[in-house]
Amino acid sequence: MEFRDYLVVLRSRWISITLCTLLVGVLAYAWTSTQPRVYSSSGEVLVTIPVSGDAIAADNYTRTRVASYVAIAESDQVAQYASEQEGVTGTPGSLLARVNVSNPSDTALLRFSAKGPTPESAKRLVEVWIDGTTEAINVIEAQARNTSQELVTVTSLTAPRLPVFPTSPQVKQTVAVGLFLGFILGVALAFVRASLDRRVRTRDDVERKFGVPVVGQLPWDGALAKSGPADSAPGYLLTEAVRQLRTNLQFMNVDNPPRVLVVTSPVPGDGKSTVSLMLAEAIAESGRPVVLVDADLRRPTLAKVLGLDADVGLTSVLANQATLDEVVQKAGSSGRLSVLAAGIIPPNPSELVGSDAMRNLLYSFPEDVMVLVDTPPLVPVTDAAVLAARTDGALVVARSGKTTVDMLDEALRILERVQGRALGVILDGATAGGPRVKQYGGYQPIAPVTGSRAGSSREEQPDEPEGEPEAATLEQDEEADATPEAHASEDEGDRHAETPAEVADGDQREAREAEEREADALLGRIFRS
Repeated sequence: MEFRDYLVVLRSRWISITLCTLLVGVLAYAWTSTQPRVYSSSGEVLVTIPVSGDAIAADNYTRTRVASYVAIAESDQVAQYASEQEGVTGTPGSLLARVNVSNPSDTALLRFSAKGPTPESAKRLVEVWIDGTTEAINVIEAQARNTSQELVTVTSLTAPRLPVFPTSPQVKQTVAVGLFLGFILGVALAFVRASLDRRVRTRDDVERKFGVPVVGQLPWDGALAKSGPADSAPGYLLTEAVRQLRTNLQFMNVDNPPRVLVVTSPVPGDGKSTVSLMLAEAIAESGRPVVLVDADLRRPTLAKVLGLDADVGLTSVLANQATLDEVVQKAGSSGRLSVLAAGIIPPNPSELVGSDAMRNLLYSFPEDVMVLVDTPPLVPVTDAAVLAARTDGALVVARSGKTTVDMLDEALRILERVQGRALGVILDGATAGGPRVKQYGGYQPIAPVTGSRAGSSREEQPDEPEGEPEAATLEQDEEADATPEAHASEDEGDRHAETPAEVADGDQREAREAEEREADALLGRIFRS
């Protein structure tokens, strides 16, 4: 994988990464909430032993002895003393586990620290432990020197204080570590899922793995998926994507462009019938006549979607029960889209679509007519493969996020085995995103806006009569076309009607001229002053 692929995985699965991060962070916070609070307090004392003689020798002797006092402070004798004192609860063994005594190197200091469930218990344990250590040291030193006097002086340097915040658990640090671990876990799961995900999602997935070009990438349209192409108009992005697909087909082979195309898919549910219908409408809108043939003789849908007669169609012509002119039906508003429905479902669909009569029918249309053949899926049945081998090629529709690599690979292998030509893959239901969509996604046609100069003459004109306005308009257009001389003699301003683009350019020029006049006036005032 390249660095770009890693970024794609992170961007496509950022929601799961975020949820995993927050989940582990919440679990870490919940864990800290269940842990008992532990408070810590500490104190520091200076140990002094009176020794006669040189001060340096006395100081060295004291430091040597203090190092051994650490063992006395952590002894059972001191722990027993502390357990007997008021305000201290616990056995000697448990108290030893809560106390820590240390001697900073090369000093005569003893540092005590203790932990407790409450701030008061932690502070009290340090005070009691210092007192017990002092008493134990004096007892041992007195026995060693055979005297009853206190030979060791312990001076408090830092008195134990009442802690304010608990030292354990550390909520902020624990939650931070939990968020970090959750993020790492989320990223790891994202890459594991990406490596195990066999679904086709992007153009690169198809072109890199199969070497087949993606001739169209149609974005997901929720309204169209819910209501169908007959009851819902496709959105702007989907419409432009279909037009781009139409353009790609027109320039696929300029010298010998494909004329009879099979539209199929690996498995049902990829949207091949909807894509074939929208593509046929787009080709018809461009001015080229197109015939949409419903060759799915197992589950035909086009006649039902378009509201056409489903009782006659392709099977009627192949069975010599009707002629082609009798069963071809017009559809769409362009007048150039013709639909050949499937007709009655036959018992032998594969034999019918693979017959010579089927091929002769498909190529019987005029040379300027584009023929699109909607067929069953490639993997379940052989109808599409048979037709693809007997036509100019096949367009394979794959559903982004649903069609797997294995399904698409099997479909392309089926075409290869029958020597059918895969013209390209149409990626249906793709995510509409990227810089191009962000910059031009709102670049939609708007209604012409007329300026004051273009609309002044219209405001002066009386309202048109309500009866047959379209006929009156057509008559005016025919009269204008028939008398160009009279049209040329009209007023110069009316003869050059400004388009919305020209009006916008004129407004921009006027704005620039106004700014220049203001700038000249400002410079004049400055020079005069």
